[in-house]
Amino acid sequence: MNPRVKSVRAIDNYKLELVFTNGERGIYDCSHLLDFGVFRELSDKYYFNLVKPLYGTVAWPHEQDICPDTLYLDSQKEIA
Repeated sequence: MNPRVKSVRAIDNYKLELVFTNGERGIYDCSHLLDFGVFRELSDKYYFNLVKPLYGTVAWPHEQDICPDTLYLDSQKEIA
């Protein structure tokens, strides 16, 4: 099983700064999601910034979420 999200912070250009349960850090770009269904609401920057960690993944108030495996596998890992 891949690590899960421990903490999240919204940063510029619809990206999420993530810390995973194994201590790794990564940046996940959400911009490719903004034209699809329930994710369209994320294009509102105020709303995008409301992201919170929830049960090992990230979620927004209207229940949009992203698979935790996708967040881990597709995030650009930061090198310490």
